[in-house]
Amino acid sequence: MQIEVSGTIIQLSEAGWLEDLSEWSEEAAVAIALNEKVEMTPEHWDVVNTAREYFHEHGSVAEPRIFSKIMKERFGADRSTSKYIYDLFPYGLIKSANKIAGLPRPKGCS
Repeated sequence: MQIEVSGTIIQLSEAGWLEDLSEWSEEAAVAIALNEKVEMTPEHWDVVNTAREYFHEHGSVAEPRIFSKIMKERFGADRSTSKYIYDLFPYGLIKSANKIAGLPRPKGCS
């Protein structure tokens, strides 16, 4: 599987995860989002950017409970629930938002 971004071919795993995390860009995120049937809005970008910031600070992806706490602190209780995340990303934080954010695929995640 692959996407084309600004004339460059980027390889994805069979499940749509970036093979080379250094190839992530906002344009790549939009292309991956299309594969996930997600149209990026400012709210989507808030989730993606928060997930990326956490990863770069801690070296791992945030577990959903921790991520919810961070979202609550930054954006308020109405934007921190799992329902809110699933409304934006149909496959949730781990399988969809983190994929679009160009983060590593967790073990056991398809």
